[in-house]
Amino acid sequence: MARIKSKRNINGSVGGTVFVFIILVLFGTFMILPFVYSIVQSLKPPEELFRFPPRFFVSNPTFKNFKDLFGLTNSLWVPFSRYILNSAIITLIGTVGHVILASMAAFAIAKFPFPGSKIIFNIVVWSLLFTGEVTALPQYIVTAKLGLINTYWALILPAIGGSLGFFLMKQFMEQVPNGVVEAATVDGANELRTWWSIVLPITKPAWLTLIIFSFQSLWNNSGDKFIYNEEIKTLPSILSQISASGISRVGAAAAATVILMIPPMITFLASQRSVIETMAYSGIKE
Repeated sequence: MARIKSKRNINGSVGGTVFVFIILVLFGTFMILPFVYSIVQSLKPPEELFRFPPRFFVSNPTFKNFKDLFGLTNSLWVPFSRYILNSAIITLIGTVGHVILASMAAFAIAKFPFPGSKIIFNIVVWSLLFTGEVTALPQYIVTAKLGLINTYWALILPAIGGSLGFFLMKQFMEQVPNGVVEAATVDGANELRTWWSIVLPITKPAWLTLIIFSFQSLWNNSGDKFIYNEEIKTLPSILSQISASGISRVGAAAAATVILMIPPMITFLASQRSVIETMAYSGIKE
């Protein structure tokens, strides 16, 4: 009996567990409502889209909005698949490059400090204080001077060198015990091998989280400030043009919103389980 009471005291009461579960369900429902509402909007016929007050459910669901959207994209002189390819290229290269560069730089700063490394890290931290609107003009000037306007690299290179990923990886790599790195060095592994075979598996939660953030940012980047050639414009750019074409295309705009939501959601669902499991079971102590 005493053992049962002590176990219940450690794990909490049944009522407390139920209360926490209810709170989590309420918060989860509140957070998922915007996604559900976007899907419902994309399935509404025109007479329900303009109904006031707007309803959270659809009476006569239809896929006409998606048909209208694809009909509009088929009338473009650049194939719709080209916009998808452009977004895929920019997103994949930018995400992979950002994760690799941020993790390598963070590994060097965290485990091999050198004179001036703290100053470099402080500069990176200060750069996080500036919003995209503040750095838009300098970024455009630098991009133009490098001759990158109207190329994929105008969006890829700034994403690869993003400071948020470096900060995240550096803070996480500091938790990796120095003894692990020293043991790898004693076994004959160089810095590159240690980073790839030892440090990256340990810091899996960090770079999986970074993949989610980077993918979402790049996929939703229209790139209108740097790309003007129609053949290399991204998917959000053309969908935003369709959405802004008038009140008659509100349904197509709702369908475009759902299409843009799908890849980031798939990326998150594919990564979140690994993030949770790795953070729960991969803790390493000296």
